[in-house]
Amino acid sequence: MTPSITRRQLLAKAGATASGLALLGAARPGQARAGEPARPGAAGRPPPAAAAGRIVLGGDMPVHRMGFGAMRITGPGIWGEPKDPAEARRLLRRAVELGVNLLDTADAYGPEVSERIIREALHPYPGDLVVATKGGLTRPAPERWDRDGRPAHLRKACEASLRRLRLERIDLYQLHAPDPDVPLEDSMGELARLRREGKIRHVGVSNFDAAQLRLARGIVEVVSVQNRYNAGDRRSDDVLQICSGAGIAFMPWAPLATREPQVSGKLARLARSRGITPAQAALAWLLARSPVMLPIPGTSSIAHLEENVAAAAVRLTPEELAAIG
Repeated sequence: MTPSITRRQLLAKAGATASGLALLGAARPGQARAGEPARPGAAGRPPPAAAAGRIVLGGDMPVHRMGFGAMRITGPGIWGEPKDPAEARRLLRRAVELGVNLLDTADAYGPEVSERIIREALHPYPGDLVVATKGGLTRPAPERWDRDGRPAHLRKACEASLRRLRLERIDLYQLHAPDPDVPLEDSMGELARLRREGKIRHVGVSNFDAAQLRLARGIVEVVSVQNRYNAGDRRSDDVLQICSGAGIAFMPWAPLATREPQVSGKLARLARSRGITPAQAALAWLLARSPVMLPIPGTSSIAHLEENVAAAAVRLTPEELAAIG
C-alpha cells in the first residue's frame, strides 16, 4: 500500500512529480504545436498539473490531463459578474502558473462573462494554452439554459466568442448540447464549415449520448466529449468507452458532485487513509479510470484550485480503485 501523506506534503510533491504518459488523440500520430515543454514550476521543476500526464487533442494540441472549468468565475447561478473580478483574474493566472493549459468555458457562462474575464486575465495567451469554449445554449434569464443548435446561431455564437476572447481561431469549439428541434447533422455540419473556414481548429461535443457521438463523428472529426461523469454518476460509461477506443479526450463535468452516499463514503474513507481530501480522491479516481480522461474541475477559490491540481500527483493502488468500484 502507498504510505499516507499529509495534504501539505501532497501539494509539495505535486510540484516535483510528472508522469510520462502521452496519448495521441484522433487516431493519428500527434505532435506538439511548437514542441514546447511544460512551463517550469519552482526551481525549474515541472508544474504540478504535469503530474497528471498529457493527452494530445486532435493530434497537434498537447495538454496536461488536469484542466480548469471556468464556469464559476461568474456571479451566483452562473449569472452576471463575479463578486470580486480581480480575484477571478488572479485565479486564472494561478491556474496557468500551476501548469493548467486547458481552460474550458462557454458563451453561456455569465452569459459572456467567463470568456471576457479569461481574455482580461490572460491575453496575450501563453503559446501552449488551449482555451476551449462552447456554443449552443442561450441564457434569456438567470434560471434558464435554452438549447439553440441552429446553424445561424452557432455561427454567430462562434464569431462572438472569437471577438470576446480576442482570438483569430478557437482551438477547441464544442457544441454545448444537442438541440432536439434541430437535426444534429445541421448543427455539426455548421461546425465543420467553421472549421474549414479556419475559425475553429478542432471540434468537440458536450452532453452527447453514444448514438449522437457516432452520428457526429460521421460528419466531422470530434476530438473531445464533455459529459457529466464522476465516481457516483457513471451513466456515460458507454461514451467513455468509445472515447477510450478512439483516443478522444473525455472531459467530465461535475467531476466532484458525488451525491450517491455509498460512493461518497468510500471516497471519504480513502481520503482519510491517504491524508488527502475527498475531492482529491475523486479526481485521482477519474485520472485512473482511462488515459483519455481530462478532468476540468472548477472553483472560484485559489486554495481549492491548488488542492484540485495537487490531485494530479495522487496514484491510487489497484486495491484502492477496487474499493471505490
